[in-house]
Amino acid sequence: MKARYLVYTSLFIAIAIVLAQIVKILPIGTPGAVLLPMHIPILLCGFICGKKYGLLAGMLTPFVAFLISGMPIIFPVGLSMMFELATYGFVAGYTYKNLKLNPYVSLLVSMLIGRMVYGVAAAILYGFSNFDFGFQMFIQAAFIIALPGILIQLLIIIPLVKAIEKFQTQNQLPQVNA
Repeated sequence: MKARYLVYTSLFIAIAIVLAQIVKILPIGTPGAVLLPMHIPILLCGFICGKKYGLLAGMLTPFVAFLISGMPIIFPVGLSMMFELATYGFVAGYTYKNLKLNPYVSLLVSMLIGRMVYGVAAAILYGFSNFDFGFQMFIQAAFIIALPGILIQLLIIIPLVKAIEKFQTQNQLPQVNA
């Protein structure tokens, strides 16, 4: 079972990296910051594979993407993303699998806590690079610019979770309990 979820986690990491590369070619300014392509697979990983695997996927994805494509720039953007995505994956898995919260509640909690962690990490890391990352910039980046991505997450993540769980049940695949 552990091997199965490592494979799933690797698949979610690969999907996140491919989605980021696809979104990058869209003719909009900062398409990654607008559509949040890495967030969806990491949240799915937490929901499907559990908190440990979600955390692992969130930590590794920005770093692996940087090694493959040079984006996101590892400091301070990539490191901030590593904290944010790891939080998404962990909290999604913990609230859904361990606390057994409603999936929509788990998603909202994950998104809010992840954004708060991003804000703290960005404020600290950007501070080391002499870039002022204040509250207004946090709100702008985490909620206003990202609104289309947030809406996409709210619309598709839970139906995808339900579809994957239904597939697992129909094919008698084990599900993570913790």
